[in-house]
Amino acid sequence: MVFEKLLTLLAEQFSVEQESISMDTTFEELGADSLDIVELTMALEEEFGVEEMSEEDLAKIATVGDLVNYLTAKLDDDG
Repeated sequence: MVFEKLLTLLAEQFSVEQESISMDTTFEELGADSLDIVELTMALEEEFGVEEMSEEDLAKIATVGDLVNYLTAKLDDDG
């Protein structure tokens, strides 16, 4: 469920086809710059209802899979 929602968000934000995104896709491959990352985190906080994502947490996230794992853990903690 997290991955599917994330695919939709990423495809919209980075103007790419959902099929081109996998768990191994890096944000660099999506062409994300620092502003894109800020916009993405705000969208994620709204979409998933997670609290503000810290710089420290974001620094550990390199791939879509890392982000899925992060969000899944956050949702489990909050749930």
